[in-house]
Amino acid sequence: MPALCNDPMIGMTVSAKHDDLDAATVRMIFERFLSIGSATILARTLNADGVTSRGGRPVDKGYLYKLLSNRVYIGEAVHKGTSYPGEHQAIISRDLWDKVRSIIAETPRKRAGHCRGQTPALLRGLIFAPNGYAMTPAHTRKKGRLYRYYVTISVQKLGPETCLVRRLPAGEIESAVIDQLRALLRSPEMIVKTWTVVCEQDSDISETEVRNALIQFDALWDELFPTEQARIVQLLVERIDVDVEGISIRLRTEGITSIIAELRPNLRKAA
Repeated sequence: MPALCNDPMIGMTVSAKHDDLDAATVRMIFERFLSIGSATILARTLNADGVTSRGGRPVDKGYLYKLLSNRVYIGEAVHKGTSYPGEHQAIISRDLWDKVRSIIAETPRKRAGHCRGQTPALLRGLIFAPNGYAMTPAHTRKKGRLYRYYVTISVQKLGPETCLVRRLPAGEIESAVIDQLRALLRSPEMIVKTWTVVCEQDSDISETEVRNALIQFDALWDELFPTEQARIVQLLVERIDVDVEGISIRLRTEGITSIIAELRPNLRKAA
């Protein structure tokens, strides 16, 4: 019988009929963590899907880190901090284990920057130059190093004299947009405005719940993989206008309410 059945981390039955289901659940958690890269976000999605810990309690970040560190799943036994080959069958491949452990070993901020150059541009389709033309992602390589930019389309097609802002370093403008976006979402004015809009769809929600959800979102940001950051930016931002003095951001109110809806179940379970 696989050792998973005796593992206190998972509250499943020990019948042979359910062993495969137990193993599949653990494999699913490892694979989804590998895709998402954040235990906090994974816990939220697992709770939304009805996955619970032993005794039916909601899954949290601490629970997931313990599960993702349990060497029983790769066929090992641990005694006094030392692991040995076990007599039970592994349910997680060594390759999957190593990939997950390498992600956990990184700091949250380093995870957020992971493979940035290989992911879709954060501001694609959202950023516009002073002359009204869109700015499009571009890149060059010098001595093996990737340099990313946003270039005004009119400059590409009609010449550099068509716009005062010809191109911007992608990393700098993306960081500036994210900093301003996070500041906007934390502001009292935005909290009240968001609460007013959300109340039109759910009159039971309180201003405190909205405030807590936006604060939680801000705290989660650095743990997100670039693909998840890009999804949220596309959800929240309608348009970004650039001029020589700075940037201005127009938000999607419906996007903010979607973020509130995603975070709210966790807030209520924690209450």
